[in-house]
Amino acid sequence: MTGTAINPLFRAAYLTKDGDREVTLVIPWLSLRDQELVYPNKIVFGSPLELEAYVRRWIEERISFRPSFSIKFYPAKFSKELRSILPVGDITECIPDEVADVAVLEEPEHLNWYHHGRKWKNKFRRVIGVVHTNYIAYVKREKNGQAIACFMKYMNTWVTRIYCHKIIRLSGATQDLPRSVVCNVHGVNPKFLEVGKLKLKQLRNGEIAFTKGAYYIGKMVWSKGYRELLDLLSKYQSKLVGLEVDLYGSGEDSDEVRKSAELLSLAVKVHPGRDHADPLFHDYKVFINPSTTDVVCTTTAEALAMGKIVICANHPSNEFFKQFPNCRTYDSGEEFVQLTLDALAEQPAPLTDMQSHDLSWEAATERFMEAAELNLPISAEPRIHQTSKASLPAFMRTRKLKQSLEDASVYLHQALSGLEVTRRAFGAVPKTLQPDEQLCNDLGLAPAKKKRLKLKLMT
Repeated sequence: MTGTAINPLFRAAYLTKDGDREVTLVIPWLSLRDQELVYPNKIVFGSPLELEAYVRRWIEERISFRPSFSIKFYPAKFSKELRSILPVGDITECIPDEVADVAVLEEPEHLNWYHHGRKWKNKFRRVIGVVHTNYIAYVKREKNGQAIACFMKYMNTWVTRIYCHKIIRLSGATQDLPRSVVCNVHGVNPKFLEVGKLKLKQLRNGEIAFTKGAYYIGKMVWSKGYRELLDLLSKYQSKLVGLEVDLYGSGEDSDEVRKSAELLSLAVKVHPGRDHADPLFHDYKVFINPSTTDVVCTTTAEALAMGKIVICANHPSNEFFKQFPNCRTYDSGEEFVQLTLDALAEQPAPLTDMQSHDLSWEAATERFMEAAELNLPISAEPRIHQTSKASLPAFMRTRKLKQSLEDASVYLHQALSGLEVTRRAFGAVPKTLQPDEQLCNDLGLAPAKKKRLKLKLMT
């Protein structure tokens, strides 16, 4: 239930809304053992059909139309070390050649670190990457983080350059990548905007719209802002006397977060994670989000859509939200304290129709189509025929040289990603060049052909 899972699902749905496009959402399929490690509340699926039914039911409960996209699955494994789902085998094979047109790679660097298979740009007319995650910020917090971050920065640049035509970075919090633009192409679940309209109506009628104080919701790992929030609350306890904050989340660091919260003199309560659309959250007035590892925080957008005041760090990841009057950013701990106290004492500013539209998935889809340049007419690329270099125009010789260099770079990446020892050295899940028997059975794939050992006996 993270933003990197939910947002592509909403994107697929809204790309089909006007009926002009055929859309396929391709998502990872995990074996039962991996599902138990990844999915919350002990949810597991016995077959891809079960998971597809769950996904369709989830999205249809949250939008006002019936989306017409199809769903396919690619084989994947969960890496405990990287805390990530990683593709297995050549996932370009999920889409038949005859229908391959435009590919949108959600987290293109993640999908291509260990990619060994067909070059995306050879199969698809256009390949768009959407960067969701600030991996550099995360790895810097790990042991030997600076060195790992330096390597990852190079690797991300390498794989996005050779496999994507265009990159969309959700905010300036991500690393700069070749052929990239910064544009928030995400919206919010329409249910949150409905809550915002209800709260606006209550305020206009003179009713009490918000009966609760401050809260934060997010995956309960230290890197998701919990460290920063508890540090701020600890340092300024004497200035925040009487403040009550509720924290909602589940994750690997839940127990440590709970213990740290109990050490504070402030009333900071820790609760299990819940869906942000739960009515439980409707009456909170202030959403506090000090995280600086997000690219564009989904829950911040949702809180603004519900008409709440948001307190967040002055950081590139929050640049899009600064246009909304209810977004208050701080540069120091002292500012955080003052903004929090002011927010609890004030009423949120009404959300205008234009501001609501900017938060919607309709507006996000318009921004996506423009940033990805998919609204432009399809132009036939000039073919470079076999001819002498001297007879080619200068710009075509340059293009041909760039293409040759890119092909060489792809060849090198394919060579390295095709070696088990290299893959293991750089963190890949063991034996993921091809799907294993269990994944093949689950997805109805033909088992990978084993190379036959050929012996020649010389006598």
